[in-house]
Amino acid sequence: MSTQRDTDNFASGVALLIFGLTVAAAGGSVMKLLVETLPAAQITWFRFLGYFIIMIPLILIRLGPSQFKPARPRWQVVRGIVLAVSTVSFVIGVKTLDYADAIAILYAYPFLVIVMARLFLGERPPAMAWIGVGGGFLGVLLVVRPDLSGINSGALWVLLCSVFVAAQLTLNRFLGSVSHPFVTSFWGALVATMVLLPMAMADWQEPDLREWLLLLLLAVMGAFNQTIIVIAFTRAEAAKLAPFTYAEMIAGVVIGFFIFGTLPDALSWAGIGLIVLFGVLAARAFVHRNVPKRTPRI
Repeated sequence: MSTQRDTDNFASGVALLIFGLTVAAAGGSVMKLLVETLPAAQITWFRFLGYFIIMIPLILIRLGPSQFKPARPRWQVVRGIVLAVSTVSFVIGVKTLDYADAIAILYAYPFLVIVMARLFLGERPPAMAWIGVGGGFLGVLLVVRPDLSGINSGALWVLLCSVFVAAQLTLNRFLGSVSHPFVTSFWGALVATMVLLPMAMADWQEPDLREWLLLLLLAVMGAFNQTIIVIAFTRAEAAKLAPFTYAEMIAGVVIGFFIFGTLPDALSWAGIGLIVLFGVLAARAFVHRNVPKRTPRI
C-alpha cells in the first residue's frame, strides 16, 4: 500500500512541478513584454509585492499567525536580497535576448547548485554529478557563444541571474530543515519588495491599462507557480524530481515561438540538448547514491 502511495505522490509531484514551471516560463514571457516599456526594477517590485500579499492568507490559513516569525532571520534576509537581484538580472537580460535562449542560459543554475552545495553545505556529489556539471556548462557555452567583440550583454545578465538562482536554491536547502517553505517564500518576497522599492520609485513610470493588467497577471502567476512548486517538492524527493525541471526549457521554446515568433538556431538547439542530457545525468547520480555531508559553512 505504501509503495502505491509513494508512486501516486511521485506522479502528482511531477505533474505539479511541470505545471508550476510552465506557469513560471509564461511569467517570464510577461516580464519580457513589460520590459519593453517599463523599468526592470519596477516590474520586479510589482511581482514581489503581489507575491508577498498573496502569501499572507496562505500562511494564515495553513500555518497560523504565530508562524510568520522565521527561523534564521539573517539568512532569510540574505535570500530575499538574492531573489531581488536574480529577478532584476533576468528582466534586464531577457530584453535583448531570444526568450528560449534566455531560459536555456538560466538553466546553468542546476549545475551551479552542485558546486555551491559542495562549497557551502559540505555535500560530496558523486563523480557523475561533476561530469554533468562539465557537460552542462558546455551546453550553456553553445547557447551563449561568448565572443568578446560581440557578445549579447543580455546573455551575461541571464547568466548572472543563474548564479543568484543557484544561491537562492542553496539557501533553500539550508533553511529547509528549520523553516516551513511557505514562511521562507513569504520572507523572501517581503525582503525583495522592500529592497526594490527605492529603485522602483526612483525610476517610476506610470503604467497604462495594458501594463497594469500584465503586472497584475505577473504577480498572480509568480505567487501561483512558487506555491505549486513548493507543494510539488513535498510530494517527492528533490533528486527524483530534478530531471523534470527541464520542462521549463521546453515551455520556454514553445512560448518563445508563439508569443515572440522566435526559435533557437542549430547551435542553441545543440546546447539545449546538452544541458538537458547532462542535467538529467547529474540528477540521476543523486537518486542512486546517498550524498555524504559535512557541517554547512554558512
